[in-house]
Amino acid sequence: MSTRILAIFALILACAAVPSRAEDVAAPFDADLQRLAEILGGLHYLRGICGSNEGNKWRSEMQALIDAETPSGERRTRMIAGFNRGYNGFQQTYRSCTPAATVAIRRYIEEGSKISRDLTARYAN
Repeated sequence: MSTRILAIFALILACAAVPSRAEDVAAPFDADLQRLAEILGGLHYLRGICGSNEGNKWRSEMQALIDAETPSGERRTRMIAGFNRGYNGFQQTYRSCTPAATVAIRRYIEEGSKISRDLTARYAN
């Protein structure tokens, strides 16, 4: 009887160790998505202080990325954390638009465009 209980307990532990949904498993492109989210967060802050009058354009782009990817659980949390990390990192560094901030904007737009193109070319249906 105790062997049977032990076997059931082992089965329950094994099932608990397996992710309950496929969405919780990291996709091969998650690192790129997290970097893209961080870039979008940085652009949201930098474009705002540099007077671009874009409003929530970059936040909306992030929302569109989340809507398209539909991550759940930890994947969603990591993407949002990336956006916030990008925003907060530049918020701590820049209080006004400077030439360095303008260079960062240009580089982030270039890098974000490259990541987007590469992801689309590699994984789009």
